[in-house]
Amino acid sequence: MVKIRHINDLLAEAPLFEGMKPEQLEILAGCGKLAHFREGEFLLKEGEEADHFFLIRNGEVSVESHLPGGVLTVAKAGEERVVGYSWLFPPYRNQFDARATTDVDVIVLDGKCLRDKTHQDHELGYQFMKRFAALMLQRMQSARRQLLDVYGKPSEANP
Repeated sequence: MVKIRHINDLLAEAPLFEGMKPEQLEILAGCGKLAHFREGEFLLKEGEEADHFFLIRNGEVSVESHLPGGVLTVAKAGEERVVGYSWLFPPYRNQFDARATTDVDVIVLDGKCLRDKTHQDHELGYQFMKRFAALMLQRMQSARRQLLDVYGKPSEANP
């Protein structure tokens, strides 16, 4: 027998939302839905309106940016990771593509819905900003390490 799990339970298990109050998780669940993407499908497209973010339940997503002559993989995100931060900041446009590199199951959270909820509930807004700021810092540190691997050369010491 297959056990059906409510989106509230799935959100409560996600490390990103650890410690949030049940009523806050209820608000999140009201702005969320479950979705599936096949390998190669895009969750987000660079430049499009940023209305959603995705909590990956299983599978892997590649965060990419277009360069002259190709595509640069900025990051890879797997289970329990989040893709899509642009819904938080005006002008609410995706800064990167997010493409499924395997079949992916996600919780899609509606950014417009959550922006409205966080404007009404400042504690919820604080919880989101605290959590997303930590995620963005991790992502920036990862990008920094990648840049150092590619471009970092020890400089000669100045006398």
